[in-house]
Amino acid sequence: MESPYVTNPTHPTLRRLAQQLLLIRCAPDKASAVRQMVPDPAAVDPAERIGDMAAIPGRSERPLLVHPSQLKTRAVGTREGRGALIHALAHIEANAIDLALDATWRFDGMPERFYLDWLQVAREEALHFQLLRSHLQEMGYDYGDFPAHDGLWEMAEKTKGDLLARLALVPRTLEARGLDASPAIRNKLISVGDRRGADILALILRDEIGHVAIGNHWYRHLCTLRGLEPGSTYAALSSAYDAPRLKGPFNLAARRAAGFDEAELAQLCT
Repeated sequence: MESPYVTNPTHPTLRRLAQQLLLIRCAPDKASAVRQMVPDPAAVDPAERIGDMAAIPGRSERPLLVHPSQLKTRAVGTREGRGALIHALAHIEANAIDLALDATWRFDGMPERFYLDWLQVAREEALHFQLLRSHLQEMGYDYGDFPAHDGLWEMAEKTKGDLLARLALVPRTLEARGLDASPAIRNKLISVGDRRGADILALILRDEIGHVAIGNHWYRHLCTLRGLEPGSTYAALSSAYDAPRLKGPFNLAARRAAGFDEAELAQLCT
């Protein structure tokens, strides 16, 4: 039986479908629907103007979203602490699905490849969420059982009016921080005997290098179109949008693989 999320002439265009998926409130249902969708390049309409909707993104009542300062620090050596850590990672992936879908529908006028790239990112983020949620369930918890914060989506809201800012400050800043954090988190899971969790983190790191590389590619593409120098433009956007200041240690190997050049890496380390 054909998936209802396969794009074809009897269904919405790819970008409208991305918006519809973004509106799904239940994160597990959203991840499943995204994984089912098989994009048809012929269904991409880069020139299509799609109106914003107040319900974006679709969210369930759980997890409870709080300020980061309200999140408890739990020892990862305890069952609850490890559950909270895996839950936090699953929440990041749930947000990453939303971010990729939002980039797909919101910004018109880009090459067809742009939209197909971000839909592929959404599908991989959905897999990451499913793997982490399954691991969380094996521990006796589920997504929504711990509170979480909304930092990733808050930056999406700030940058929704400018694709260049979105690319600079979401994939190249916030998501790239995940490249830096991943080895330490993986080592922490190994130290408490959670080999399954560590293996999931290794898979996620591999995919996230590709996701950040996509962000880098399209950021530089737009800089070229607008006649802007990427380095100084990034600094200006970071200041204008009050992006978090990046702190080490940095995963330089992963950042190189994701397309950061040596000048950018040197700037990080100053």
